[in-house]
Amino acid sequence: MFLNRNEIIQRRKGSFLLSEFTHRVIFWFILLTGLLISCKEDDGIQQDTGPEDRSSILLPDTGQTISYTNTWGEDSDITINSPAYTDNGNGTVTDEITGLMWQKTDGGEMTFSAAKSFCESLELGGYGDWRLPTCLELFSINSYDKVNPALNTTFFTRTTADYWWTNEARVEASSNVWVVNAGGGIGAHPENETISAGGTKRFHARAVRKTKASQDIAVRFTENGDGTITDNLTGLIWQKVHPSALMTWEEALTYANDLSLAGKDDWRVPNVKELQSLNNVSIFKPSFDKNYFTNVLSGNYWSSTTLVNSPSKAWDINVDYGIVSYNDKTIKENVLCVR
Repeated sequence: MFLNRNEIIQRRKGSFLLSEFTHRVIFWFILLTGLLISCKEDDGIQQDTGPEDRSSILLPDTGQTISYTNTWGEDSDITINSPAYTDNGNGTVTDEITGLMWQKTDGGEMTFSAAKSFCESLELGGYGDWRLPTCLELFSINSYDKVNPALNTTFFTRTTADYWWTNEARVEASSNVWVVNAGGGIGAHPENETISAGGTKRFHARAVRKTKASQDIAVRFTENGDGTITDNLTGLIWQKVHPSALMTWEEALTYANDLSLAGKDDWRVPNVKELQSLNNVSIFKPSFDKNYFTNVLSGNYWSSTTLVNSPSKAWDINVDYGIVSYNDKTIKENVLCVR
């Protein structure tokens, strides 16, 4: 709070304008007091183990609009950031939600090392600052109303890719690189699985670049002291401690809908993009930050997103390593709620 020179400080026996010197003293006193209070409030924040590049990002919705249950809280019930793309007419596509610019047609099958070199040397659309995407970035363009590929092919050219490379390797097995598959999942695969390295599968490269500056995040998570955690990267607020009971997918939706926590009752099961955004490729067993999510130790966690070509299944994540896959909705898994 800053003092306004035009404000009059009332005194018991009248009012009078303070001197220029007094104004300055009070201004700096209030400013420094605010800083000290802010530092004190941050004392409880534990050491952050998030990625080095902490730039804020809005998560596009999954694109899923079809309802698969009468239970409220499935993916299609929630609209926050509807996917929005612009074809720039020069071989590039801009994601209007994330601000990322993408190569419209991927670069084709190649080894991981070749993919890095290809992207870094790419000149496209008048730009030369292309690179391989992170896991979070590449996963963000998945479209979960489609499959094989789980992409909006109105904007992204359909190719023969089975997988697309990210720029991140598995922390305890660096020869395994995180890739997004054409079905919409994400996991780490050995570099030699691609055809160019002697394998049998097609791993392609799709380059990305940032189109605008985003806010740098000094600390990934904030402990709110009320049973919730704020993700400063995405702006989402998470349940700190998930229930110990395992639940079917339908049970998880009902639980989240009934949850009242921190004075809020708009909790829900996260969609698959929101759930995957908690994954930290620099840690494992668990791959969520247990300094904040204290009872997330192992196992699978439900998303609210249905597998579009098999509606009896829903997407989930295994937090041992962060692999996103799917399971039958009648299987009992963990649930971590979000708002």
